[in-house]
Amino acid sequence: MFKFFQSLFLLFIFTISSAFAIGDAFDQARFDQLLKEGKPVLIAVHADWCSTCRAQEVFLKDLLKTPPYNNLQVMRVDFDKQKNVVHAFKVRWQSTLIVFKNGKEIDRSTSDTDKDSVALMLRKAL
Repeated sequence: MFKFFQSLFLLFIFTISSAFAIGDAFDQARFDQLLKEGKPVLIAVHADWCSTCRAQEVFLKDLLKTPPYNNLQVMRVDFDKQKNVVHAFKVRWQSTLIVFKNGKEIDRSTSDTDKDSVALMLRKAL
């Protein structure tokens, strides 16, 4: 019986943590291709333990489904597991959002949980 509840608990934890996931895992080759094509890109640097990251993901999940934001290509960088990428983007803190337009970084924010403010920043990439 204990194993059943243990399995159920682990399934619950996995479901909650993946429910907020936005975008695809960062891949350098894919990122380079998107920049080369001039696609609008959002890089979301997150940490699973970060409450600010979770707050951002709650509204980003819905925002990114709606026009014009659904045209953004979204990639997630794991703050704890992808340190080389974190350093390459010169990110100091998790919950950093970076937007690119026409192959260039145009804006970034850290720890912003205001939906309207983030939407305004994302619009710059479109």
